[in-house]
Amino acid sequence: MEVCITPLPEVNSASEVAGGQLEPFPKRINAVPPRITLGSLPVFSVHSYEEDNKLWRKHVDAYKKTNNLLDTGRYRNIMDMNAGLGSFAAALETPKLWVMNVVPTIANTSALGVIYERGLIGMYHDWCEGFSTYPRTYDLIHSNSIFSLYQNKCKFEDILLKI
Repeated sequence: MEVCITPLPEVNSASEVAGGQLEPFPKRINAVPPRITLGSLPVFSVHSYEEDNKLWRKHVDAYKKTNNLLDTGRYRNIMDMNAGLGSFAAALETPKLWVMNVVPTIANTSALGVIYERGLIGMYHDWCEGFSTYPRTYDLIHSNSIFSLYQNKCKFEDILLKI
């Protein structure tokens, strides 16, 4: 269990915020999280974080052109099977729906802390195993790069049977 827990950074005084000051919601959904700013995740920089946000805004705009019901309240709960930095959920940015950001346990880097600092909800999961809730209760499932991530790890049918 200790592997899943990210320790808070050291502080020098009681007035200092461990991990860094967060912006108030909803501004913090797009603000650079302290973990990125402080370099806690060496694979991500402020620039790569901003580029990821820009990329997902572009993709979500294209999704909205294809599916004009995305912003109407028709979809209330969405699952992102490979959430990364949570930029897909941030790009949707509407109070009409929420996104369960799932960070695969086999991902190269764990950005679940970044997802939390953005004010989003998320969890870890191994898609070779059963999911703890019934995934078909989600109105929409987003699975960017999930099959290439799990290539040669388990059968694709096993993943598809769980969603």
